[in-house]
Amino acid sequence: MSSASEAEGAPAAGLAAPVTACRSCDGPAPRAFLSLGATPVANRLVKADSLGAADPSFPLEVGFCEQCALVQLTHVLPADEIFDADYPYFSSFSDTLVRHSEKHVIDLIASRGLGPDSLVVEVASNDGYLLKAFVERGIPVLGIEPTPGPAAAARAAGVPTREAFFGAELARTLVAEGLKADVIIANNVMAHVPDLNSFVEGFSILLKDDGIIDVENPGVGGLLANNEFDTVYHEHFCYFSTIAVDALMRRHGLALVGVDEFAELHGGTLRWRMQHQAAAVPAESVAAVLGAERSAGLGTFERYASFGDDVRALQAELAELLRSLRAQGRTIAAYGAAAKGATLLNSTGLDNSLIDFVVDRNTHKQGKYLPGARIPILDPAVLLERQPDYLLLLAWNVKKEIMSQQEEYAARGGHFIVPVPRPVVL
Repeated sequence: MSSASEAEGAPAAGLAAPVTACRSCDGPAPRAFLSLGATPVANRLVKADSLGAADPSFPLEVGFCEQCALVQLTHVLPADEIFDADYPYFSSFSDTLVRHSEKHVIDLIASRGLGPDSLVVEVASNDGYLLKAFVERGIPVLGIEPTPGPAAAARAAGVPTREAFFGAELARTLVAEGLKADVIIANNVMAHVPDLNSFVEGFSILLKDDGIIDVENPGVGGLLANNEFDTVYHEHFCYFSTIAVDALMRRHGLALVGVDEFAELHGGTLRWRMQHQAAAVPAESVAAVLGAERSAGLGTFERYASFGDDVRALQAELAELLRSLRAQGRTIAAYGAAAKGATLLNSTGLDNSLIDFVVDRNTHKQGKYLPGARIPILDPAVLLERQPDYLLLLAWNVKKEIMSQQEEYAARGGHFIVPVPRPVVL
């Protein structure tokens, strides 16, 4: 997941503030349908010298706007509580994401006729994993990334990067500097934005008259269908349907012209393509997806109302499975110190009494501990050294990649536990 947020509109205090109006349409406060209790900030990993201090926890609850259909958190933290100098997410550690992104780059160059006179801007460019593929092909780029570590890594990889939050103000500054984008990319960031309207207004300001915007995010339909409750955390302010995206874009003079689905990416990702309304010629996919979502009830509260019961049943089943294995003397580890893992563990009541350690390829996470659950994060090489009986896939969204990497672990008798949509042992 890329890292960025629009700082405008976030509360100044360090505590979670109740959402009193929809952050998209400014309608009534979202109607709550799922509460995961109070949890720590998922990506605020704990250093060894801080284990004596408690992890601050904040309400984690999701609601539905009955006016524009946007699913969103009912409480919000300020951006600097979430995206600090130690923000640990670096996209390049996911082989799946890098391959997906390179194909996206190749397709854009071909379909848009991009060349040395073009400009591609990526919002939440992280460590430059995507823009690097444009640079290698001679296409000018600008990355916008607010977190210092990933921004520095991007510049070291040869990707020009502006260390800032994106919104209308920054877009105006860039235009005043003589920049206009042929393509704007915003992958896995729009969910992280407390001020959606400033963010999307920035798109409309920065985009050339005939330019395009590609936005990727996991769709809320997949969250419901696959019980992906662990994708809910304080860093994700919103959970998007195409219905909600369409309403948001129209408010800023933009129109949906295409929708693509990637069912295997992050549990089900949608790519929405937008242009200025004057240049827009929508593909048939737009009406088809909007119709399918309305038929599935994603525009009404009733579809969401039973989700809490489904989540509680999943959590009870997973907790019983792990406790039963532990009672039998089995050893359990986990793979993926992902934010979704922190949500799953803390909201389900799972900690280091059940899970001995978690492994992750991201060297920036190793040597630290998951917040709340306080499980140590180690190098994946430890799996073959300790050979735990079971490996809980917290990063289940890349389970094929993990299981392929860990063929030796499985060959030695290790078992994988996939927690969603229902716990299963492989």
